[in-house]
Amino acid sequence: MTTRNADPTVFIVDDDAAVRDSLGLLLRSVGMVSEAYASADAFLASFDPARPGCLVLDVRMPGTSGLELQARLHERGAALPIVFLTAHGDIEMAVRAVKAGAADFVQKPFRDQDLLDKLQAALAQDAELRRQRADVEEIGSRIASLTPRERQLLELVVAGRANKEIAQDLGISQRTVEIHRAHVMRKMGADSVTDLVRLVMGSRS
Repeated sequence: MTTRNADPTVFIVDDDAAVRDSLGLLLRSVGMVSEAYASADAFLASFDPARPGCLVLDVRMPGTSGLELQARLHERGAALPIVFLTAHGDIEMAVRAVKAGAADFVQKPFRDQDLLDKLQAALAQDAELRRQRADVEEIGSRIASLTPRERQLLELVVAGRANKEIAQDLGISQRTVEIHRAHVMRKMGADSVTDLVRLVMGSRS
């Protein structure tokens, strides 16, 4: 197995050693990092959701199947994109997998480039999801930096209330509202009310 690092990793889960070896060789030939596992349980035992990458997964395996692994990852809240490997008779299962959130599937025997294209798309999907989560966490930390009064005012601004209305709601002067509002905009890194609303709504999506 490849040493743990920050590079996106293609995790190969297939009970067929020949498939694992050939996939690993293919991925190394194009400079992609991979790790191979002989079973779903072996993969789950070492799974770290913080590691970027995607999963190439045999839909039919003894013990825990590919679909069962997909369900167990979903239960953990893991969003690792999955590309399923399917045999000719597995198309119905593959469609079910995609409906359950899989990134894609490829039918055996497959063209190497077809699989590589799907894996590149899955890695790009994972990178985008991680970027979005990081953005949400950053906005959350900005909101957490606000004082209780500033957070109160933030909710009223996002709700579309004018300074005069906010002053009446909170029993403070408009000048005090303006001061608090300036602090909120600075702490949130917002240049306008529209920007502020977008940030807050994005953190709740």
